[in-house]
Amino acid sequence: MTPRRKGPALADATRGRLLFGGDYNPEQWPEETWQDDVRLMREAGVNSVTVGVFSWAKLEPEPGAREFGWLDRLMDLMHDHGIGVVLATPTASPPPWLGRLHPDTLPRDADGRVEWWGGRQHFSHSSPTYRRYAAAVTEDLAARYGTHPALTMWHINNEYCTVDHGDEAAAAFRRWLRERYGTLDALNEAWGTAFWSQGYDTWDGILPSRHAHYLKNPTQVLDFRRFTSDMLLECFTAERDIVARHTPHLPVTTNFMPLWAGQDAWRWAQEEDVVSVDLYPDPRDPLGGARHGALVQDMTRSQARGPWMLMEQAAGAVNWRGVNHPKPRGLNRLWTLQAVARGADAVCYFQWRQSRQGAEKFHSAMVGHAGEEGRTYQEVRQLGAELARLGPHVTGTPVTAEIAVLHDWHSWWAGDQEARPSTRFALPDLLHAWHRALGEAHLTTDVVHPEHDLSGYKAVFVPQLYLLADAAIENLLAYVRRGGTLVCGFHTGVADRDDRIRPGGMDARLRELFGIRVLHEWWPLETGETVTCAGFTGAPGPGSSLARGDFAGTLWSEEIEPADPDETMPYKGGELDGLPAVLRRGRAWYLSTLPEPDALRALLARIAADAGVRPVLDGLPAHVEAVRRGELLFLLNHSREPVTVAVPGTHGELLTGASVTGEVTLGRYGAAVLRR
Repeated sequence: MTPRRKGPALADATRGRLLFGGDYNPEQWPEETWQDDVRLMREAGVNSVTVGVFSWAKLEPEPGAREFGWLDRLMDLMHDHGIGVVLATPTASPPPWLGRLHPDTLPRDADGRVEWWGGRQHFSHSSPTYRRYAAAVTEDLAARYGTHPALTMWHINNEYCTVDHGDEAAAAFRRWLRERYGTLDALNEAWGTAFWSQGYDTWDGILPSRHAHYLKNPTQVLDFRRFTSDMLLECFTAERDIVARHTPHLPVTTNFMPLWAGQDAWRWAQEEDVVSVDLYPDPRDPLGGARHGALVQDMTRSQARGPWMLMEQAAGAVNWRGVNHPKPRGLNRLWTLQAVARGADAVCYFQWRQSRQGAEKFHSAMVGHAGEEGRTYQEVRQLGAELARLGPHVTGTPVTAEIAVLHDWHSWWAGDQEARPSTRFALPDLLHAWHRALGEAHLTTDVVHPEHDLSGYKAVFVPQLYLLADAAIENLLAYVRRGGTLVCGFHTGVADRDDRIRPGGMDARLRELFGIRVLHEWWPLETGETVTCAGFTGAPGPGSSLARGDFAGTLWSEEIEPADPDETMPYKGGELDGLPAVLRRGRAWYLSTLPEPDALRALLARIAADAGVRPVLDGLPAHVEAVRRGELLFLLNHSREPVTVAVPGTHGELLTGASVTGEVTLGRYGAAVLRR
């Protein structure tokens, strides 16, 4: 992996406290509202606001003009009231004049249609004109505000997600391919263009993955996704370098969307001083939302390799689901504390004051349409006071995990092709299922790239990695040779870095590792179809009784001929009767199906226990989450019903100041933070 960027850290902005606040868009309001805003911010304990995300037209109303007066007054106002500013470059939403005067800055979709101004993210990442204007406004912002005492951090652009199939992108794609492959012969070999007479005799003949009559070349599609991530990253680093030149002492970030398919977040994280993410679980499903949040939080913490920033969340309802529910009482507090438990040193919202106009006027805010008397603001105010008490005890402390769950964007992109054995699932579905199973067993995990150092983990779990580069395979083999426990899910190690199927349908080194002589066929399962799997045969190891009973396998099955495994769990009945559904050789496990949730949880918990990993607390109810961060124990009740949790010894409860001995009662969506 690329060495991590060495720049200022989140600690340089937090200064021993949890950052609390959100996006602030004062340009939407008359200036007399600003005074009321800072009063309410101070009462709520807000100490950080993100400013300027969508202000390009306000800052540059016509080409080359600069209107900084309003921002000068705002920056001074924030500083006068002790509120730090995360200043954004406004380049996510160019003003209408840019597209009107320079059509080359507008992106095109796969059908060649222009994406016009009037929304946001309407820029071609490959357009030199866009990049020139973006650099100019960034340069002037950094020069003007780099020494302002309110400035604590830079936020570049916003939720990078633009895909462009236009002519500017086509020219840049060809340049990118030249750098990657060097020659047309190498490109034709990597793309397998002998298939369907696709061989290229000139670079000019290569296009982005535009609309085609039938199935597109899958490696071309894979490379276009890699290219898009890299072009957006170039836009980020260009603006980052400008602000870093003016303010080398201040950290720089941009906000990821959770499990967003358009960015290789591992590579992006290497270029950020602070890794930040936006997170919007569905409040209609509090327990499912918490599990989704836990996965995203573990992944973001792992990308940051330490404390991270929750850049956006919703205080109530969003506006982009079919039906948008507000958060029940207590849920906003609970999910915020969950983020802190899993490593966040900054928890912020979109946005501060709810808009009265525009596309997001029904998206909630810290101050909703009901104003300061509304429930949302009153809950925000209470939360701010609790975070202020908690901050000195938690900021900068680590979350320790003995388990790694592996994920890679390139494998996701390659496996998500049009023509595949089954479209009933995608990689994120499996990632969620395995992470959920480990979480329900009360085991804390990191989410890690397959080429990262794995030596610090007792067990490594791979829900699925269809595409595995040779370096990743060697990393997994070395981990097992050193005594680590490896568990891999189905359809893993099938393709190389060019999405070329490996001989035998799975890399030979992995087949030997797992005890697979031949992988004869893949047998994907229809909707509602399951396969029956039996308990262990052979010589089961310690704890095998946890998984002796029959269970159902879902989504997938495989016709595997084993080669002397130490344990197997065979299929019962059907075409695969007697063949292994699960097999182990030494410390390496392979699951050729996805066990039903209870069976998956029992199996993964048994394997983790055999590897020496123990739950955070024993005897916890399924809906109570326990996470240790530094010296603190976070207990989070994701249920509407109160529950009592046994805790050994005597603790101080930091949120209330009470003393707790032997047990603690958590109310509906309740939480406790304990310290010995």
